[in-house]
Amino acid sequence: MGNPVFARAEAFQPHSNQQVWQGQQGYPQGYQQSQSWGGQPAAAGPGYDPYAQQSQPVMTFDDVVAKTGLVLLTIFAIGVVTYLGVIDRPGLAGGAALLSALVGFVTVMIVASRAKVPVAGVIAYAVIEGVFIGAISAIFERMFPGIVVQAVLGTFCAAGVTLAAYKFLNIRVTSRFRQVVTIATIGFAVAMLANLVMAFFVPAGLGLRAFGAGAGWLPILCSAIGVVLAAMNLVVDFDSAEQGVRNQAPASESWRAAFGVAVTMVWLYTEILRILSYFRSN
Repeated sequence: MGNPVFARAEAFQPHSNQQVWQGQQGYPQGYQQSQSWGGQPAAAGPGYDPYAQQSQPVMTFDDVVAKTGLVLLTIFAIGVVTYLGVIDRPGLAGGAALLSALVGFVTVMIVASRAKVPVAGVIAYAVIEGVFIGAISAIFERMFPGIVVQAVLGTFCAAGVTLAAYKFLNIRVTSRFRQVVTIATIGFAVAMLANLVMAFFVPAGLGLRAFGAGAGWLPILCSAIGVVLAAMNLVVDFDSAEQGVRNQAPASESWRAAFGVAVTMVWLYTEILRILSYFRSN
């Protein structure tokens, strides 16, 4: 799937009818006979209680909503503090944005690769991304006054519309849909990385990114594709969280769901911030 946070998490993967028991042989619906959450064979033998797993807390939608709200609130709070601290210091804002972007990327890879997502790692990510959001917002706000408020409203409107479409239009996230989103996201990431590398040798890079009005059709198209891909990844994230609830994932996995949604929301915000700048003059 597109979001690396969910890619290797067994708790969020769809299970076939052969993998998930549907109340057969007296087992509760959703109970996995063949394997436990760690991927190890489930114990069987004298004294084995098939209902023992249900005694452990499982993930709920309320858990996911609460923890997602906490992570996003932390990003927002740190972002505001950073914004106020660097808005009049463009050099510091640029350095903070670059450093936090690199550290944030490494943090995502480390936290996503853990079998049990560390809560401290998720909070650390929220703090780092708060610094990134605050710094990059300050850079754009100095160039285009008022753009940050527009981008914040646009991000939450886009996320709200995406969630509403997913729920009320009954969008089905099939394996083909996931493959398309994954391939498109990887392709987009590779193109942006190539543009960044080329920017060290040619000021405009590959011409995929720019600032302000008159940027040209190519940067606008790239940012529009980025917004669409981010929204599609949100749909996959929502479905993954829903799948985790259906799979009766451990309650601790709600932190992974919140982490995954936050990663996509940050991406969506940066793409909306950039595309808005193309229609603004200094």
